[in-house]
Amino acid sequence: MTGFELPLALFLLVNLFVALLASARGPSAGDRLLMALLFGSTGVGILVLLAYSGAGMAFVDVALTLALLAAITGIAFAQRAWRSSDD
Repeated sequence: MTGFELPLALFLLVNLFVALLASARGPSAGDRLLMALLFGSTGVGILVLLAYSGAGMAFVDVALTLALLAAITGIAFAQRAWRSSDD
């Protein structure tokens, strides 16, 4: 542990807040989905950094669950978007 994990997690949290503001202005559903995937991957990064800094290994389990949910959400959106374009 180098002590660099917590400032990096704080930077990612600020990045997540800026992405939240950008997703509120997103012009299309696709842009909003990309922001949701960004939330998932950034959230996973924050949780893993917190687990590594000594906050507990339970954060790794939560991070893996969040990553799985983000992947399932992306797949579901892609299937829905392709189905509506076929009509």
